[in-house]
Amino acid sequence: MKYNKQVIGFFSGIIVLIAALLLPLNGLAWEGQVFLGLTLMTVVWWATQVAQSGYVGGFYIVSLCLLKLADTKVIFASWTGSTLWLVIGAYMIATAVKRSGLGERISYMYILKFVKSWKSIIIGIFVLTLILSLLIPNPWSRAFLIMSVMSVIIKAAGLPKEDAVKVGFTVFAASVPVSLIFMTGESIINPLVISYSTESINFVRWFVIMGPPAIFLSLLNILLIFILFKPTKEVHMDFEEVKKAQSDLGKISKTEIRTLIWIVIAIILWVTSGVTGLDVGWVTFAVAMCLSLPVIGNVLTAKEWGEVPVHVLVFLTAAIAIGKVGAETGLNDWLAVTLLPEKMPENIFMLAIFIGVIAVVIHMFIGSVIAAMGVVVPAVLVCTNALGIDPFVVAAIIYLVIYSHYVMPFHHLNVLVGLGEENGMYTQKETMKMGIPLLVPVFLTVIFAVSWFSFLGLI
Repeated sequence: MKYNKQVIGFFSGIIVLIAALLLPLNGLAWEGQVFLGLTLMTVVWWATQVAQSGYVGGFYIVSLCLLKLADTKVIFASWTGSTLWLVIGAYMIATAVKRSGLGERISYMYILKFVKSWKSIIIGIFVLTLILSLLIPNPWSRAFLIMSVMSVIIKAAGLPKEDAVKVGFTVFAASVPVSLIFMTGESIINPLVISYSTESINFVRWFVIMGPPAIFLSLLNILLIFILFKPTKEVHMDFEEVKKAQSDLGKISKTEIRTLIWIVIAIILWVTSGVTGLDVGWVTFAVAMCLSLPVIGNVLTAKEWGEVPVHVLVFLTAAIAIGKVGAETGLNDWLAVTLLPEKMPENIFMLAIFIGVIAVVIHMFIGSVIAAMGVVVPAVLVCTNALGIDPFVVAAIIYLVIYSHYVMPFHHLNVLVGLGEENGMYTQKETMKMGIPLLVPVFLTVIFAVSWFSFLGLI
């Protein structure tokens, strides 16, 4: 048998499970010990990709249910709220925008008006990512759409392969910080962070709290890309290629118009959710359903359900269950007492940096953003609750660090999905070149975020 990464990861996970069950973990109940073992095994399997994330997450969920480590209402808590329904709706809306051609049309309009040089290409990628984050609430769909547009730009500018690779990497790297600006920018994980809040976080509230730090982080990312990825030659645009691609779309269709109308309705309802009291998740799902109805929709058909990845929903269910079941079994309290110091730094900036370092270390080994969040946030909250800090603020700081940090492609799915010649054209080399110095912007953003949260009176 060839002992590849998957086989090694499979047996490593089992060994970790057995070790967790055999170790004398004082202060942790047997249910908590079993849960710890299962969770560590699952994290190892996710990190080493022994199988698709959905299969691993599914096995984890089934194990929790069969061993009765928590009530099924706790394990599947993410389904009883709007969290996963938001994800489903987001995928459907993303499909509608992509299939209708609306996103591509907007991209070409922007490029013809604003893209003139290398710097404007890089900045344009970030701006398009921001604009489309309101239309396509899924970072991967946005990135692939923008990449298809950038392929026209690469051809129009006659960019050499080396520079084309830099553009491709920027497309997927931009999807990381920009996805944090709007609540719907990252429809998979942003709702997970909101679940830790004791107050209702609507679209506007998210932007007020998370928007400025995320914008600050995005600007630092742009600056870092300018420093690290300089063009090998001056860029000269041939707009005829872009105009041809735009003309190939034809006149704006009725499908695009209907899609645009429903997107505008969704944005209005997202923005006014604090006034109307309408949950962003249910609004997103409702708009997706309306896009399928006759007369008012006719955009989505039965086959579009196939665009909703079941494995992502199972993976999310498992990841969210980590924190929920961890609280039920007493593991969260035990981890806080065991792994974290008895006395946390009193200075809020030192505390945030300390938490950030812990988050980075754990994320480096775990790889998965969601899995790292599931391990770090519950444990840290146990300690910081005594300090009277809003749980959402703590979760937000940890999220800013974990979501914006990557060194290798497997550290972030947004970067991983673009890897390869047929996708973003870049390799692990470009990822590491950006990822290692990226730690500086990450922690500068932590300092900025703490200052901003203090200004808002959250700390």
